[in-house]
Amino acid sequence: MAGLTAEHAPAQVIARARAGRQARNVAVVVVLAVVVFVIFCVSLSLGDFKIPVVDVVKTLFGGGDKATEFIVNRLRLPRALTAILVGVALGMSGAIFQSIARNPLASPDIIGVTYGASAFAVFAIITLGVTGAAVSGFAIFGALLTAFTMYLLAWRRGVSSYRLILVGIGIGAIATSVTSYLLTKARVEIAQQALIWLTGSLNGRDWSHVRSMAIMLVLAAPVTVVLVHRLRILQLGDETAYGLGLRVEGSRLALIVVAVLLAAVATAAAGPIGFVAFVAPPIARWLTRSPGPAMVASALIGALVVALSDLVAQHALGDTQLPVGVVTGVIGAPYLMFLLARTNRIGSGG
Repeated sequence: MAGLTAEHAPAQVIARARAGRQARNVAVVVVLAVVVFVIFCVSLSLGDFKIPVVDVVKTLFGGGDKATEFIVNRLRLPRALTAILVGVALGMSGAIFQSIARNPLASPDIIGVTYGASAFAVFAIITLGVTGAAVSGFAIFGALLTAFTMYLLAWRRGVSSYRLILVGIGIGAIATSVTSYLLTKARVEIAQQALIWLTGSLNGRDWSHVRSMAIMLVLAAPVTVVLVHRLRILQLGDETAYGLGLRVEGSRLALIVVAVLLAAVATAAAGPIGFVAFVAPPIARWLTRSPGPAMVASALIGALVVALSDLVAQHALGDTQLPVGVVTGVIGAPYLMFLLARTNRIGSGG
């Protein structure tokens, strides 16, 4: 009997550790969801006409008066929902990219995907004179074309994460140069319009942006659930993944397509909001103590960062409203410098 107990002790330890990790994940997700909802309600309560948070909650569940319902549901809700959905998409996209590359620098705004989207969107605004949904379409096309080019240039009998990041940074630099050239050739008023979009802004967002984001997330969520198991295997390295029978390149390509589409739709809805996809996954992994992608926690952290940043952008400076991308840049840039300094100190490429 003692031998049986000793034999099963390692399995029991592993089971307890796994159960503890799952419990922590659930607790983190619940707390994050509550915090996101609180920030969401606070953002709906503030404005020229302030509404108590209790009345906001009542209105969201169909119990408010007509005036409160008009202000909350018609004027403020589309922007707040767009912020949440954009953050969810960017958090998921960053988690996929960083897990594939096994590198904290691998996020769509660092390796060039959002720069490609921005270049095509600015081209559409300045050269073709288009606005609205057409700009979003060009941004999505630019992100997909950038990712496809990046994948082809990084291919050498397979795609290594190191080449993917280097090629992506190079393509991002080219796209940034193209964007700068287009801005120098544009008339001042058109260049100003393009610059507002480039900063990343949630001003004027309506239900069309909410619908496009919601549709993308509804389509992407089940695909991500199916692919997340493959993502965990890819994190073990290509040789191990091959040994476990995984179709490595096909799985990697499918995950990249999903991540690019998530980042592209988010960029199309709100412009290139920087650093959200970069900072959300490591914070989520730190909170959950998870070696995996922590997909749900990353999505909620992304939503929290965008919603909180937009709240600060709207109300921190009184009557002066900032684009949300300015605030996320203030958050993300110091973390990027810290990460680069840490990487240089330990002498590691990633």
